[in-house]
Amino acid sequence: MEKRGAFYETTGALRDMVQNHALQLLCAIGMEPPINSHADAIRDEKLKVLRSLKPWTPETLAQDVIRGQYGAGAIGGAAVAAYRDELGVNPASQTETFVALRTEISNWRWAGVPFYIRTGKRLAGRDARIVVNFRPTPHAIFNSQIGMANRLVINLQPKDGLELHLMAQGAAQHQTEPALSQVHLNLDFDQRFGTERVGAYERLLLDVIAGRLNLFVRSDEQEEAWRWVEPIMEFWRNDPSGPRPYAAGTWGPSAASAMIAREGHCWNEEC
Repeated sequence: MEKRGAFYETTGALRDMVQNHALQLLCAIGMEPPINSHADAIRDEKLKVLRSLKPWTPETLAQDVIRGQYGAGAIGGAAVAAYRDELGVNPASQTETFVALRTEISNWRWAGVPFYIRTGKRLAGRDARIVVNFRPTPHAIFNSQIGMANRLVINLQPKDGLELHLMAQGAAQHQTEPALSQVHLNLDFDQRFGTERVGAYERLLLDVIAGRLNLFVRSDEQEEAWRWVEPIMEFWRNDPSGPRPYAAGTWGPSAASAMIAREGHCWNEEC
């Protein structure tokens, strides 16, 4: 406990998760197809995404970046102490344990499409996923009482696999026109591939031994990632309000939900 608290006091969620892990996932989703499967071809495309991230302004830093710090709560029926009560943590700590933000990739393919990133400690669930919400059709030709658009869910942790949520035509006989209802397609990698698969860290070690660099970050990628993150850190240093409190065992500060709701969207557990 003391080691974790001391580590987070000098790091925080932004540097621990957003600058590296979350931005790498954003690049994987937003990059153009590489010319081949070589490491540098892949990293060239990821670099283009990082260089295309919309620059921060004082207005977007205030509205589109939410930081939080967990207070006392309960997870799985067990009481959880507040972050400031953890061993090794300053009782007046301003370190963030939660970050939610909105950004855009300013290029021809993605201009105007919001990308939302959220990460935190002591949340209601321990999972990692990418959710791609497809645009709704501009004109509905089928009867549907459900407004949810089609979406692709890429599960990363604790299980990994793919889910496809679609609106499909039903066969209700009492309706005079075709109706749409939700269908769910699920690919669980453990069930499908079983013992053929290797763990994430095992794969990294095998790549190191084989000299494969596809999953490793190049120095210019690191520089661009830090270039984009540094304005957030500078803004927080000059912001006396500090991180927003949230109870352990919840999904973070309510401001994170309000941020995404401004454009008519919601986090996965709220939809």
